Amino acid sequence: MATADRRDPTGTAVNHILCRGCDETFGMDLTTFPCPECGGILDPQYDYSSMDLTGKDIEDRDGSMWKYRELLPVSNTEHIVSMGEGETPLIECPTLAEKMGIERLLIKDEGQNPTNTFKDRGLSAAISMANEHGAETVGLPTAGNAGQSASAYAAKAGLNCHVFLNYQAGDVKKDLIEAHGAELHIREGTIDNAGAAFTEAKEENGWYTVTTFETPFRHEGKKTMGFEIYEALDWHTPDEIVYPTGGGVGLIGIWKGYKELAELGIVNDSSPSLTVAQTEGSSPVVDAIKAQKDRHDPVSDPNSIAKGVEIPDPGASPWILEAVRESRGDGVSVPDGAAVDAALQLAQSEGIEMCVTAGVALAGAIKRAERGMYDSDDTVVVTNCGAGVKTSARLGQAARYRPSSFNEWEGADLAVTWAGLALHLPSEIQAACPNPLRSLSQ
Repeated sequence: MATADRRDPTGTAVNHILCRGCDETFGMDLTTFPCPECGGILDPQYDYSSMDLTGKDIEDRDGSMWKYRELLPVSNTEHIVSMGEGETPLIECPTLAEKMGIERLLIKDEGQNPTNTFKDRGLSAAISMANEHGAETVGLPTAGNAGQSASAYAAKAGLNCHVFLNYQAGDVKKDLIEAHGAELHIREGTIDNAGAAFTEAKEENGWYTVTTFETPFRHEGKKTMGFEIYEALDWHTPDEIVYPTGGGVGLIGIWKGYKELAELGIVNDSSPSLTVAQTEGSSPVVDAIKAQKDRHDPVSDPNSIAKGVEIPDPGASPWILEAVRESRGDGVSVPDGAAVDAALQLAQSEGIEMCVTAGVALAGAIKRAERGMYDSDDTVVVTNCGAGVKTSARLGQAARYRPSSFNEWEGADLAVTWAGLALHLPSEIQAACPNPLRSLSQ
């Protein structure tokens, strides 16, 4: 693959790639991912001393996440593949903030990106680098949303795209992947099975990977979520950011973004606490946090309707756990029913449409509030990783049966399945409904 020229430079301060596993360094023309020496995670490094960038410089720009171009890896503006991703709103939620007993609850609404999820940030960066490297075909395994995003950005760049998906992914995502012209490969089992099939095909065909933490560039795009949060708060940090965590790309991006702005003197506050939110059916990182481990133990039988966080074996867990420790963060797990209910609470009190995966984070924040983990003057940010339309069927089904006591998910001692949704019902509903499965289906 040919290295791009620099006829129209972006001003990026990136200067090399570092392997977090073996500390080997590589030039920006590297196209073999992950680390060709040890298979470790690769991370672009920047020369901050060469930069003369202020908050005011950034504020005077608009258009997309590429307003932060000095801290993104693309060197030639001609190779940027953008559809206006980023610059999503940070929305005040006073009704829920009051219920939670905190000063401010803010939703970072990533559902307003081009394909309706935060995946667009990472894929814009990764596909732009594929473009800069002269790639012809890209590919990845995915739980769904990243495949839709990759297929869209590959189409924009004129690249071929192969998406490997586990069969459980939603039909809308499958349909839109093919609508963008990508080649869809369906596999049985979990995302790990799709990943193994993709790796074999990638090696056989020489495809350029845009897979989470194989490419060094997806977490670079995700940094811009953090940049935008801090910019929206006048370059201050919130007390806590609660993040729905599967592979952890966004959480790591937000953490790296904070450290970069602190290094540049643009942000002077202490870091926000980063809280990992996962479901009880798949919580390898939360379990590792609670056990004070440096690495997770894989989940052998993951089971959650929130497929975006149903990642049983996240390879970047040491980096995630490092970010949580250094930021004085925490972990929280919630049942599926709590995630759905949190998304409904948000829709019905603040008007914001949130997917079930993001509901995991909001439910986690609510749970932490109920347990007295926040002070009354705290500002808490919850990341809405995707629009409600991504899981509209599940939300609609749940909304049609939502007793007032459904909010009380703590201490649930009965779980039933209705319309494909795991509902965790409190004991008072169980007592009032001897045959809940039959009653819920009526």
